[in-house]
Amino acid sequence: MAIKAVLFDIDGTLVDSNDYHIAAWQAVFEQIGATFDDQIVHDQIGKGTDMLVPTLLPDTDEDEQEKMGQEHGKIFKTKYLERVRPFAGARDLLAKVKQSGRQVVLASSASSDELEHYVDLLDAEGIVDVSTTADDVEKTKPAPDIFATALKKLSSLDASEVIVVGDTPYDIEAAAKCGIAAVAVRSGKFSDETLKAAGAVALYDDVAALLAGFEGSPLNHWGRYRIH
Repeated sequence: MAIKAVLFDIDGTLVDSNDYHIAAWQAVFEQIGATFDDQIVHDQIGKGTDMLVPTLLPDTDEDEQEKMGQEHGKIFKTKYLERVRPFAGARDLLAKVKQSGRQVVLASSASSDELEHYVDLLDAEGIVDVSTTADDVEKTKPAPDIFATALKKLSSLDASEVIVVGDTPYDIEAAAKCGIAAVAVRSGKFSDETLKAAGAVALYDDVAALLAGFEGSPLNHWGRYRIH
């Protein structure tokens, strides 16, 4: 079945922000006297607060998690958001998908105001058809809610008619729970083994590489690929 919409993660996929999120989380953990290696925190990036904090600090209650998430958001937006830059080829890939007759969807664990910032940063307001954020769902990735909500907004489409592009295993796992296949990019600095184990149907170095190989990619020729 032909692909009619592409669901893009944002952080680490379209924009180079993962290291800044690590720094913001480390500042939050420092405030409460918790210490983690950067790699430990990195390996949780792609999750929202509701999934990240309980993994690293399982004894925190929901109120504490919410406060930590709010503090992370404050630090990230104050110190780092303006430093985030799009990856090369990010806007061009969105435009290529749009020009190919497919719908462009932004499906992120970021907040709605961060998404608005990124749409402006990518100059993508006239390109994006649908978007979902952490503000739209009860649970963030790797729960399926964000992609499931996006699929509902694409009410005329079946899961087999859409595909996800993401940089973390949590994107891929969340997509699979909705029956959606996912292409992974290495720009989020997760290993090939991790991305393949999560179920990625194809790997590309970054969105520029995906753009360069668009014609033969799963975004354009799905028939040769399937969820492993």
